[in-house]
Amino acid sequence: MTGIGYAALAVAGVLLLAAGFVLGRIAGRRGGRDGLDLGTPVERATFHTLHTASLAAPPLRAGLTEDTARKAARRLRSLLGTEALCLTDRSAVLAWDGPGGDHHRAHVMEQVAAVLDSGRSHSAPSGCADVACPLRWTVIAPLIGEEGVLGALVAYGAGESAVLVRAATEVARWVSVQLELAELDRSRTRLIEAEIRALRAQISPHFIFNSLAAIASFVRTDPERARELLLEFADFTRYSFRRHGEFAQLADELRSIEQYLALAGARFGDRLKVTLQIAPEVLPVTLPFLCLQPLVENAVKHGLEDSPGVRRVTLAARDAGAEAVVTIEDDGVGMDPEALRAILAGERPSSGIGLSNVDERLRQVYGDAYGLVIETGVGAGMKITVRLPKYHAGVHPGPRP
Repeated sequence: MTGIGYAALAVAGVLLLAAGFVLGRIAGRRGGRDGLDLGTPVERATFHTLHTASLAAPPLRAGLTEDTARKAARRLRSLLGTEALCLTDRSAVLAWDGPGGDHHRAHVMEQVAAVLDSGRSHSAPSGCADVACPLRWTVIAPLIGEEGVLGALVAYGAGESAVLVRAATEVARWVSVQLELAELDRSRTRLIEAEIRALRAQISPHFIFNSLAAIASFVRTDPERARELLLEFADFTRYSFRRHGEFAQLADELRSIEQYLALAGARFGDRLKVTLQIAPEVLPVTLPFLCLQPLVENAVKHGLEDSPGVRRVTLAARDAGAEAVVTIEDDGVGMDPEALRAILAGERPSSGIGLSNVDERLRQVYGDAYGLVIETGVGAGMKITVRLPKYHAGVHPGPRP
């Protein structure tokens, strides 16, 4: 979230507390305690305000739609204490809560047009000709997102009120923050999906072609081996191209890597030596989907394709208290550390996106302290270390493949 978004969220919280204070003073004037000691009137009103806001927030975090507006409108009306409340987008009324909708609703979009254009709050008489209608005054406040004015909050009162104008404007700002958070969530999801698509695209067509060629070479000489490799290939591609879940369990990622190594082994034969050292207790640990396979592919590529002779790839996963530590090591050609640093910093293009993509995803999920640690040198191979917190808020495994 941007600094502006955090500032807006903080301001909205302070304003809600202020609103609770005002309501508490009003409640204190109207009556005393109601038997059970739930705190002072100010404390009770503050709790009520914050509780109501918390109930309105989840629907709004899904964006501004007819369904979310309908779910939030009643809570927002209760928060403001108005006779009626309406939420709109730029083209239509999304939700109405309270009386008067039968004859006011048809004229709402005409009333909010100027606010949608200007982005500034506006208050005026409702213009209702029905003397029995309690909706005599209208306050219209814009709902603003990343791309401008998204819609409007319309609060109806029994008469002109400066308090209602200020309260409706601040609640609209709070709603705008929730909608901004919803847009950031969608942007993050799109970013993650784009990164995963990029990783999938990096699964080299040459690797697929070479794997199928290797499988074909066994069809006559060793049909059973060809059948096993074909099943490994099918499982590997099914897992790599699954459509759901941002995260996976380490056990599933390692199984996919084993399938990848089996296919690579069919191609390179005795030139590829693989060592796996996996601690069973770390298998349930959750990590970003398709996070380790690019690192292993990098080790195989630079360990075998770029150098002759026999090469070894070692994959280890061990328990380290609150973390699981995964290392991928090869004894291939390695690379210049300064060149690697420039690639990870985005200062220099690379032939692939695996390392920088994985490094960025780990930092986004866990923080900068959990980026890749890479040890390498020209002719010295490469060792990549990945640290994974065993428990991290918001990180849950996707569906099992």
